[in-house]
Amino acid sequence: MADDPAAMDTSGLRQWILGFCIIRFDLEQGQTVEECYPPDSFTPEQQLLIAFSSFPDSMSHHNLRHRRSSLLDSIFSFRFPATRHNNPSSSFVYGYVFNRQRHDDRLPRGGDQRSVVILSHSPFSSVFRPLLQILAPLCFDLGGRPAVDLVAAHVSRWPPPLPGSPMDLPLAASSPTLRVRLPDPDLPFSLDSRLFSSFRGLLLHLWHLWELLLLGAPLLLIAPTPTLCSDAVVALVGIISPLTLHVDFRPYFTIHDPDFLRLNSLPPSHPFPPLVLGVTNLFFLKALPSIPHIVSVGSAAAPPPPPHPSATKLSGLFDMVKLRREGPLSLMTQHKEAVWSAYSAVTKPDTAVLNRLVDAGASGRVDESMLVVNNEILRRHFLELTTNFLAPFGPYMRATTPSEGASPYGDPPQLLAFRKEEFLAGLAARGAGKFLAKRMRSNWLDLYRRFLEGHNFMPWFQKKRAAAEQEQQRLWRRARMRADIHKLISKMSELERVDLFNAIEHHLLAELKLQQSGGGSEDSTAVCQKFKGDLQVVFNVLPKDTQQLLLLNSERAALIQGKSSPHEAPVKLPGHPVVSGSKITTTTVRWQCI
Repeated sequence: MADDPAAMDTSGLRQWILGFCIIRFDLEQGQTVEECYPPDSFTPEQQLLIAFSSFPDSMSHHNLRHRRSSLLDSIFSFRFPATRHNNPSSSFVYGYVFNRQRHDDRLPRGGDQRSVVILSHSPFSSVFRPLLQILAPLCFDLGGRPAVDLVAAHVSRWPPPLPGSPMDLPLAASSPTLRVRLPDPDLPFSLDSRLFSSFRGLLLHLWHLWELLLLGAPLLLIAPTPTLCSDAVVALVGIISPLTLHVDFRPYFTIHDPDFLRLNSLPPSHPFPPLVLGVTNLFFLKALPSIPHIVSVGSAAAPPPPPHPSATKLSGLFDMVKLRREGPLSLMTQHKEAVWSAYSAVTKPDTAVLNRLVDAGASGRVDESMLVVNNEILRRHFLELTTNFLAPFGPYMRATTPSEGASPYGDPPQLLAFRKEEFLAGLAARGAGKFLAKRMRSNWLDLYRRFLEGHNFMPWFQKKRAAAEQEQQRLWRRARMRADIHKLISKMSELERVDLFNAIEHHLLAELKLQQSGGGSEDSTAVCQKFKGDLQVVFNVLPKDTQQLLLLNSERAALIQGKSSPHEAPVKLPGHPVVSGSKITTTTVRWQCI
C-alpha cells in the first residue's frame, strides 16, 4: 500500500477520525497545540479544551517525580459537546489520549510532557487505543506531522465502519493489521466494561452504582489518574447495558472545561443536573458541593501488604466509620476507595457472582488474564440484571403479524398503549419475577417508579417503540408479499373486495412514493410488481359497474393497467366505453375508495 499522504481521502478519514492533535506542556506557556490535522478540524476554543483535557490534572501529575522510571506513558479518554462544524450528526466528540511524561533533572520542571490525541465522533476505543500505541511513539521519535500524515493516509483508505461487526483494518507493512470488533451503535460502551479493573476495591457497591446509573443520577467519580478515571466512568456507563445512558457524562473533566463555570455558579439550593463527571482534581469536592453521589476509585500508591486475617474485619469497620464521619473531604488528606451517597439501594449484592470471581490469592497480584475473566463475569451479570429489569416492558414493544387467514393488507394494530399507573399496578400484581425477586428487597416496585420518572426511561422507551413499530411494518409487508390473493378473495363479499382493492392501492402508492424519493428498499421493485398484480386480480373479480366507477380516476386506471403514467394510453374494458386519462375527472363512489 502506498504511503503517499497526498493520496489521502479526507472524507474517508472522517468516517473514522475527525482529527489529530499533538500537544506539549510548556512551563511558561502551558499547554501548546503543536499540530492539529486536518487544520480546520476544530475551532480555537475547542483546541484549547482539547489541550487542557489531554494532560493529567492536579494530584495525578505529581506522581512522575516519585517514580523510578524516567518515562510514564498513559492512555485515557475524554468527551465534550460537538458543534455542527465538527459533525452535524453527532452530539459529542470523543478524545483518546496517549500522554508521555519524561523525567529529566536537567529541565527546569524536572521533565516534559507531550500528548498525542485522536478525536472522533464515535467511541471506537478498540480501534483508537491500539492505533495510539502505534502513532504516539512514531510522533515522539520521528516528529509529529510526518507520523500523523502517514497514519492518516492509511486510515483514510479503511472501509466504512461496520458497527457490531469484526473488521480487519490495515496499516503500514511493518505494523500488524488491527483486528477489532466495533460496538453496536445503540450500546457503544458494552464492550468496554472494566468493572473489576476499576472497582476491585468497591465490588459490593456495584449494585448501588448500577441503580444510580439506571436512574440517571448525578455522580462525581474521583481517581488518582486520568486512566483510572476515564476507565471507571466508561465502565459505569456500560454497566446498565442494554439500556443506554441518556444523561451527559465526561470520562475526564477538568476545571478548564467551559461547563465547569456553569456548574460552579449553580445556587446552593439548585439541584445538581444529571451528569456523570470523572475527575482527578480534588478541588471539585469544594467547588461542586451539591453533587449528591461521590465515588472514589483506585489507589494513589502501591497497595500495602495484605493484613493479618484477624485484623482485617476490625480495620475495615474502623475505616468505614471514619470515612462516613469525615465524608468525601477526607480524600484531601489520603486517597481511599469509597462511596458517599444518601440513596438507599433496592438491589442486593449478588454473592454468587462475587464468589465466581477469580481470586488473586494472598499475594494480591492481578494478571491480565484474571482481569479479563472477572470483567467478563461482571459484565454478563449486569447485562442479565438490566435485561430482566426491562423485561416487564416487553409487551409494549411486541410486534404482531397477521393472524391465519386474515388479510395482511389492512393496517397493523396499534402497539399496546403504555399508562404508567396501569403498568405499576399490573407489575405489583404479577411480582418482580424469579430473577429479580432473589436480588431485590421488598420495596423493588419503588425502583420501577423512580425509573419511570428518571432521565433514561422515556428516551429508551420511545426508541424501542419506534423500532417495534418499524418491525411490525416490516412483518406485515413481508406477509403481503407472501399472501395468496386468490385465496383471500375467494371468501370475501363484494364490499370486502372493494375494501381490499382500496387497501392494496394505498400500499402500492406508498411504495411508489418511497421509490420516487429514493427511500425505497432493495426489493421495492418486486414489491410494486406484487401489489400491482394483486390489484389487477381484485379488480377483475369486481362487478363491471364497480370497475367503471373505479376507472374514473385516471391515476388508478394507470395502476390497474401497469402504466407508469395515467396518460400513456386510454383504458378499454369489454362492453364499456373508452375511458381516457386526459378527459376524466375524479368521482367519489359510496365506498369512499376514489
